[in-house]
Amino acid sequence: MTDSARLIYVYDPMCSWCWGYRPTWLALQQQLTAQLPELIIEYRLGGLAPDSDVAMPKDMQQFLSQTWHKIASQLGTEFNYDFWQDCQPRRSTYPACRACLIAREYGLEQAMILAIQQAYYLQAKNPSDNDTLINAAVSIGIEQAAFTERLLSEEVNLDLISELEAVHQLPVRGFPSLVLEVNGEALGIPLDYLNPQTSLDAVVSALG
Repeated sequence: MTDSARLIYVYDPMCSWCWGYRPTWLALQQQLTAQLPELIIEYRLGGLAPDSDVAMPKDMQQFLSQTWHKIASQLGTEFNYDFWQDCQPRRSTYPACRACLIAREYGLEQAMILAIQQAYYLQAKNPSDNDTLINAAVSIGIEQAAFTERLLSEEVNLDLISELEAVHQLPVRGFPSLVLEVNGEALGIPLDYLNPQTSLDAVVSALG
């Protein structure tokens, strides 16, 4: 296998399908590590929705709530539907994306993703709110003041914009997505929400 091969997982921490895919993605990572130990696995942010203080329209709330029910039905994923009554949803995922970028600096990106997902989908808290993100950071061991300063910084915002621009050059049609970069070529990898073998076979085949 070429030394330059890497598998990129493109996600958004507030993407409900990413939450549904989590168990299969974890299983796929374990299988890849066992079979292809030299393969580099990287996380990249997709950025579903930019910053907004506007309340989410009722029709979009209804659509997303129905999506949660659909994912729960198809994948068995757990959701706390109290979110739609207890919170004031906004179509804004960039703050959560910036939180994940900061966590990456600490080597805690995956821990931050899970903390945000659990707050959102299980605890009915809103990751569009900085307070939720700060609490998530503290829960995984990041110092509150340092995290808060970075979360509000223009530097991290520019880092996010730069990452989103790079991701938009990849063959990504939605989130989650898997992209294999090998020999300078970016290949979209098929993704099965219930079976990691589909993606594993595609990666192994592409690497020859």
